[in-house]
Amino acid sequence: MMIFQDNVIKEYLKNVYFITGTPCGGKTTISRELARRHNLFVYDIDEQFPNHQKISSPAFQPSMNKVFQDADSFFGRTVEEYKKWLIDNTREQLDFVLLDLIRFSQNRIVLCDCHLTVKEAEKFTEASRIVFLIKEPSNLMEDYCNRPDHQEFNDFINSASDTAKAKAVCNAALKNLNEKRCKDIKDSNYYWIERTCSSTIRETAEKVERHFGFVTNDSI
Repeated sequence: MMIFQDNVIKEYLKNVYFITGTPCGGKTTISRELARRHNLFVYDIDEQFPNHQKISSPAFQPSMNKVFQDADSFFGRTVEEYKKWLIDNTREQLDFVLLDLIRFSQNRIVLCDCHLTVKEAEKFTEASRIVFLIKEPSNLMEDYCNRPDHQEFNDFINSASDTAKAKAVCNAALKNLNEKRCKDIKDSNYYWIERTCSSTIRETAEKVERHFGFVTNDSI
């Protein structure tokens, strides 16, 4: 991670609003809905990963450059190995993300669909410019694979010789990783919304709008 003082980063990111949280919490859906409502630019770090990977270095970003021969080698890792790889990938990409956000947000508001932790939020932004959207992490893999924008991953995991085992490894890694993140978020002073079976896009978007100050209670 590059060394900058936190106040410097926060100043350069003052036009960035972060929509973060845990998998399947609704980050992408709500980011796109707010962008539609307010004509804003969405920066999705998952969509940017291939671009960042191209300019990354195996010496400095080894996880981003790790090559897997097939689905069996990818999902054949232990839960701890898979979890560590996920964490390291996100950390390595963060340098690229911060530089992009500084560049893209100079003269406009940017909605960043991302994976910040509570500790990272403290470094990069103010509480008024971030929301955590979370979901109970018991069976994230089915939700993840059923999303239209994740069909490439769904096809990949189903190409494993033991699909059930591959999904079990993913589920266990995501559950282990996100149980702690959910607890950290709920124990923090940050604004968070937990997705349930009764959650609606409109209701969640309106809550985030109010938190960000895009609208007032009277205007909804």
